Amino acid sequence: MSAPAIERLTQIIARLPGLGPRSARRIVLRLLSDREHRLVPLIAALKDAAEQVRACSTCFTLDTSDPCTICADASREPMICVVESVADLWALERAGIYRGRYHVLGGLLSPITGRGPETLRIAPLLARLDDRVREIILALPSTVEGQASAHYLMDRLKTTGIRVTQLAQGVPVGGAIEILDDGTLALALAARRDA
Repeated sequence: MSAPAIERLTQIIARLPGLGPRSARRIVLRLLSDREHRLVPLIAALKDAAEQVRACSTCFTLDTSDPCTICADASREPMICVVESVADLWALERAGIYRGRYHVLGGLLSPITGRGPETLRIAPLLARLDDRVREIILALPSTVEGQASAHYLMDRLKTTGIRVTQLAQGVPVGGAIEILDDGTLALALAARRDA
């Protein structure tokens, strides 16, 4: 039986995506066995992130500045790539082939779970559209919810006169963008098609 402080830490770490109780125990043991080199720097980094990181008021990514460094970059192309989550945005940025701006929806439409259009960041997306935006890329997953969200957005964006495209080949049905490799993302973005 572990001390209450160790159990609490293990339970908190076990709630992180991709980790369970066994992995959490191993992580906690590693952190506690080398406090100065692992635990103390982790605590400092978590404290800094909690105090400094916030959502960008324009695109809703996470950054230490508002607007974020992507939105503030004047060299970005006049296009907006719509993604479900910050993880998807980071995956596209990691691939290094897209030089436009982003918009994080914050989820997908799902009538089963009660997620309707009002729960997503659709209104802020529409408010960002002006005569400088020449294309909107819908980089949503090839799931039922992702495709429902894409169709809903296509209907809403029809009247804007802005070109609307979707990611093309390379994204498998049921595939989440955040887990795709850079080559697959590059192919999907390069081969996008009109929606």
